[in-house]
Amino acid sequence: MGFVKIVKNKAYFRRFQVKFRRRREAKTDYYARKRLVMQDKNKYATPKYRFVVRITNKDIICQLVSSDLDHDVVLAVAYSHELKRYGLKVGFTNYAAAYATGLLLARRVNHKYGLSELYEGNTEINGEDYNVVEEVVDEDAKRPFKALLDVGLRRTTTGARIFGALKGATDGGIDIPHKDRRFPGSKDGEDEGKKYEANPEKHREYIFGIHVANYMSHLKKEDPEQYSRQFKKYAEAKIEANQVEASYKALHKAIRDAPDKKRGALELGNFGVRKSAKPAGEPTKVVKHKRKSTLAQRKSRIAQQLNKRLKKRDAAE
Repeated sequence: MGFVKIVKNKAYFRRFQVKFRRRREAKTDYYARKRLVMQDKNKYATPKYRFVVRITNKDIICQLVSSDLDHDVVLAVAYSHELKRYGLKVGFTNYAAAYATGLLLARRVNHKYGLSELYEGNTEINGEDYNVVEEVVDEDAKRPFKALLDVGLRRTTTGARIFGALKGATDGGIDIPHKDRRFPGSKDGEDEGKKYEANPEKHREYIFGIHVANYMSHLKKEDPEQYSRQFKKYAEAKIEANQVEASYKALHKAIRDAPDKKRGALELGNFGVRKSAKPAGEPTKVVKHKRKSTLAQRKSRIAQQLNKRLKKRDAAE
């Protein structure tokens, strides 16, 4: 038998360093984060913003985040469940909802910093690629808000919903460097040396939920039972396939009219609903936490317990 070197010896384990907790939990790609967060030295203390998109089973979350020395600072946030305030009844996690959530965040940020009138964004939504920097004419005017796309651990496949949120944010007036290569319908060039080909018509269908409407009408003809199960919420909301596009158009208009719409009286947040509206002027209940005992108080309590036990023992004897 040949010589076998033991690699994982005592010296190996003494010098072993575990990875960061969020890396071990598969929550953060620190290789990508470093490149998104690191700022040039000649821009010291200047925030570098990230357009963060996260998708859960029931919600789509869009945030504008800047990093500090020891924590992240969230400037603004938009959730897809907020679209209920603007008239959307069903479909909070599809591509069209991702676009609307990105649009809501962009209009909200521009309104916050007084950029809504300068940069209205793309009002003619036809699926074409749009970049707000191309519209900047006056060099003395305020520049558009700039951020970098942060996809986290999501796969950047063609037609992914993260690019729907990206398209909504750019159409809303935020400067996010990107290409139209990963939008729905884009195809790589078949010939050598040929670039990819975008498909604006297909992209427009996804923005207005027409792909969902087409599937609804197809399934209703082919399999009515499956249609009643899969589109049960659409039926309860009385939304037919021919009404989907109009509902998203009205949604975009409502978002542009009032991006900072307040929560309703019966709304609790993440799809929650109150039983009755909270009376006006009623104070919020404040939970008072018990203050931590001091060392002297703990010693006094222990002494009292010991005295009680001694008295019981003496009485028993």
